[in-house]
Amino acid sequence: MTIEPHAGHQPAVPEQHGQETVPAQQTPQAPAVAGNPLIEWAQAARQAHQIAESLARTSFVPRSLQGKPGDITAAILTGQELGMQPMAALRSLDIIQGTPALRAHAMRALVQSHGHQVQVVESTPVLCVMRGRRKGDEEWQTVEWSIERAQQLGLTSKDQWRKQPQAMLIARATSEICRLIAADVLFAVPYATEELVDQPVEQAPPRVTVEEIRARGQGGEAQPQAGEQPRAVEQQAGEFAELPAGEAEGWDTTPSQEPSGWDAIADAEDPAA
Repeated sequence: MTIEPHAGHQPAVPEQHGQETVPAQQTPQAPAVAGNPLIEWAQAARQAHQIAESLARTSFVPRSLQGKPGDITAAILTGQELGMQPMAALRSLDIIQGTPALRAHAMRALVQSHGHQVQVVESTPVLCVMRGRRKGDEEWQTVEWSIERAQQLGLTSKDQWRKQPQAMLIARATSEICRLIAADVLFAVPYATEELVDQPVEQAPPRVTVEEIRARGQGGEAQPQAGEQPRAVEQQAGEFAELPAGEAEGWDTTPSQEPSGWDAIADAEDPAA
């Protein structure tokens, strides 16, 4: 019985070399990259870093990000998760004590862009009332932020609260109502910049000199007592300084100083690299 080949299928023909038959060489399969979310993210990170290298030398990025392509890359990738374009992300995101945060107006705009409603009901220097509702809902959710509430949290002694209490009340009410009605939109960055700058700055342990270390090693200094915090070596306490009211940026931030490693991450995840 003769078996005919399937239509359109060409059987492999062995190559003839003298009296020996050599099987046809098979083309190696390329590694499967498409459909792997981690590899795709690593490639996107490398491309974002290339963009960041150029943007870091311009004045179009906030002063806290200028000359820091690694931080710009992280901001672009974070904005991408929120559905924001790169330049919009750089104008809307801050890094406060190592935590990414959206400015209140950007948070409200992001929630509204998904079809949810956010409205200011009342706004004075002593009270802000805002309401919001999810797309398709009929009932409104309402939040209130008063100057008494801010005083109870120890906020009114801060510079921005003294200078512009009405704006700060709006910012606080905005972030609260946005989280209440659209937590799924803000899951990656749930806090507003205006909230995080009100938090106390983490203080580093006191500095220790080289001479003190040598003296301790020679038994010249007693070991820390029980319950006493050990002192760090040459570590300076971070200090947050608020910018004067009316500045374009509005906040001073403390981004990470570590060097970028986006190319290395992408190469490690990409089999073709």
